[in-house]
Amino acid sequence: MAGPLLEFETEMFLGLFDCDGLLVAAEGMGIDRILLHFMRVYSEPGSLVLLLNTSTPEQEYFTEQLRLEDVTHLPRTVTSDVQSTERYNVYTEGGVLFVTSRILVVDLLTDRIPAHLITGILVYRAHKIIDSCQEAFILRLFRQKNKTGFIKAFTDKASAFSSGFCQVERVMRNLFVKKLYLWPRFQVSVNTVLERHKPEVVELHVSLTPAMRAIQSSILDIMGACLKELKRYNPTLEAEDLSLENTLGNAFEKTIRHYLDPLWHQLGAKTKALVQDLKLQRLLLLYLTQYDCITFLNLLESLRSSQKIFGSNSGWLFLDSSTSMFVNARARVYRIPENKKKIKVGTEAEKQKSTPASEVKRELVLEKSPKWEALTEVLEEIAKENNSSQIAAGRTLICASDDRTCAQLQQYIRHGSEWLLNRLYARTVGKRDSAVAAAIELDTNRMSKACHKKGTKGKEPMQKKQSKKCKSRPSLTLTQMVGKKEEDEAMGSILDEDELMEEDDGEEEPLKLDLPSDAYYGVLKEPLTVIHPLKGCTDPYSLTRVLHEVEPAFVVLYDAELSFVRQLEVYKASRPGKPLRVYFLIYGGSTEEQKYLTTLSKEKRAFEHLIREKATMVIPEEREGREDTNLDLARNLEPANATTNTLKAGGQQQPKEPSRVIVDMREFRCELPSLLHRRGLDIEPVTLEVGDYILTPDTCVERKSISDLIGSLQSGRLYTQCLSMTRYYRKPVLLIEFDPAKPFSLMARSDFRNEISSNDISSKLTLLTLHFPRLRILWCPSPHATADLFLDLKQGRPEPSASAAQAVTAESDTVAESADLYNPGPYDFLMKMPGVNTKNYRALIKNADSLADLVKLSQDKLTDILGNASNAKLLYEFLHNVADVQAPVQKNKHVKIP
Repeated sequence: MAGPLLEFETEMFLGLFDCDGLLVAAEGMGIDRILLHFMRVYSEPGSLVLLLNTSTPEQEYFTEQLRLEDVTHLPRTVTSDVQSTERYNVYTEGGVLFVTSRILVVDLLTDRIPAHLITGILVYRAHKIIDSCQEAFILRLFRQKNKTGFIKAFTDKASAFSSGFCQVERVMRNLFVKKLYLWPRFQVSVNTVLERHKPEVVELHVSLTPAMRAIQSSILDIMGACLKELKRYNPTLEAEDLSLENTLGNAFEKTIRHYLDPLWHQLGAKTKALVQDLKLQRLLLLYLTQYDCITFLNLLESLRSSQKIFGSNSGWLFLDSSTSMFVNARARVYRIPENKKKIKVGTEAEKQKSTPASEVKRELVLEKSPKWEALTEVLEEIAKENNSSQIAAGRTLICASDDRTCAQLQQYIRHGSEWLLNRLYARTVGKRDSAVAAAIELDTNRMSKACHKKGTKGKEPMQKKQSKKCKSRPSLTLTQMVGKKEEDEAMGSILDEDELMEEDDGEEEPLKLDLPSDAYYGVLKEPLTVIHPLKGCTDPYSLTRVLHEVEPAFVVLYDAELSFVRQLEVYKASRPGKPLRVYFLIYGGSTEEQKYLTTLSKEKRAFEHLIREKATMVIPEEREGREDTNLDLARNLEPANATTNTLKAGGQQQPKEPSRVIVDMREFRCELPSLLHRRGLDIEPVTLEVGDYILTPDTCVERKSISDLIGSLQSGRLYTQCLSMTRYYRKPVLLIEFDPAKPFSLMARSDFRNEISSNDISSKLTLLTLHFPRLRILWCPSPHATADLFLDLKQGRPEPSASAAQAVTAESDTVAESADLYNPGPYDFLMKMPGVNTKNYRALIKNADSLADLVKLSQDKLTDILGNASNAKLLYEFLHNVADVQAPVQKNKHVKIP
């Protein structure tokens, strides 16, 4: 499937093969093909190459491609299923290995993998290699132990380097590479090859209907108003990032959260509502151009039905643009005859009591999607060409954005727009209660709320006739919608996709084909016509597989996707003798077109930025770390203000023995071990039963992120962990670590209450510290701060033993300071007695082995023990005074009559 490399791909491969570096290619230019050729070269027993940053579906795809090319020594995957004792044998067998980051870090630290035998490391998605990630830790360990192996990195996300100061230079520093290879689409050799074998492209600029154009204009007006308000409430936000053009891009929500997340707990309800409203408007724009008129109206009506919670919303529904949007959205689906609109409010209210709502009949409009008609013309043109052609009929591949669109297109092609729209109407609008229908009509006619409340009973008889089998699905409320992170989740809640795709009785079975993807929708077998989604597939290469399996002569791009357009160019160039015609459907003058053009220009600007940065970049000679002069590989770095400097005779600095930290194996999922190692601490990974980090023989640390802390407090697990640490270590520590991108607080200021509640996190932590007086809590705003704090805690203290830490279990002996906690029941009872406090309870325990011995002590003896006569009196009276409680019933039984 990969096939021979094109001329520019060969140039890319040879350049990176000769000298280590970071390869940045344009999106869709087949960077996976270059990686595959590197894998083929090193898939032999004589090499040991590690491939980082790949997902399981990608690993399966790469392995399958190498199998098809008759590679005998196929890549293998090292996961937790492979026992630690067996991993050394797997490593020494050579070839290309997929190893999970956590396992590879542990094996490099424990020398379970022969680092000197590693030929090199291939890094996929290199733009994600930041200073604190596990992959950067792996590369640093590799370079410290191996000075000759190669490091070659790949990415096709040039825009990822456009934000931040010297972002690409920082990534290259973490990768230990000196060379930067840039391959944009406008590069001369790329352009020459692709233009020589370019496919025949037919661009169809479809016009929006007047109603769609009016709705789009209304949404953009609302977004502009929301942005204006957002800037007014937050003047520190950069105006360039909050332009209307940028709000159309896929990365807008990520950008706005980047600015607002650190301040989120300080923002008012108005700002938060504006951010959610912008997300909703983007969703409406997507629905407008992506789906049919009924699906768009369903989304609007779900917002309309959520007016009860509009107190937390910024009020965009009350703008004139919003009213216009609702009117035009309904006009695309149905209209109410003029004579029915003139009914008086009073008479209408009376009629609703006796007459069903269906008496006010709507005239269905059911506006067809303009792209549907364009698709029909394209398919007719393809059919004519196939009929007139002397050779075999060409196959057709139709690509749409997601599953919902593909399902609709399949049914539209097979049954027509009228059947599909009527079916959708019957299953959604036609299934609603007459109460909702009446409310919509009253809103359209601007009637009073009084009438709205009266005429809302009964169901429309026509609804039952249209679809008896269909199950109605409740509309998605605004709260549910804005709470989801992905737009697809919200879309899937408006209409049930299973309902949409199911066939009525008597319909023909869906076309089943033997294709290497389960996401396609078959339409015709001869000539073969297949619909496939561009996004949302569990297998990232499913569309690539289908493209090479079907080998279409015609490709219809129902939706624009930059990476797939480039993929088609490479596909055609690698098959120069075979015809390929691409139909490109796009709404002219729409936000869909603007979004596509913005993506193109953004990538172009990103490459131009990288070209300028490459020209001015200063790369030190020791960047690759093949010599010990690279400071990024240095450890045991003393702080700048260090005053201690131990010198040997002759003026040479005495080498300092590295400090040691015992780390639980499960902690290698986070970045803290990497930062500790960077600061000169030796990391010993073991499986710990008590604690996460052992800093000294006496100091045990349990690390909690905020989410983990809340969960552990609610489940009671944290109490058990603190109890174990307190029993077996003299200095138990609870480390609460915050996300550096989030506010450094447990709760928002608005959540603080005057009265203490047992449900508050702060209250639960207070109870925890009261119950474990020796427990110390460390608050750290980031893992970097934690690493510095650990260094301070270890200063001048003895080193821990891995074997001793691993031996601590529930059966171990408790430390002397915790002997009193071995039986927490009597201890808790003692602490609740009058006169006993945290300052004097130890003296009582030393003089009384049990509560029974405590009762035998005199008041004078208690005064001597507690050192306070008042406390001694309170305790003695509590233990010896008779409770003054009357029990007349029991006493009367024993009273003698004189």
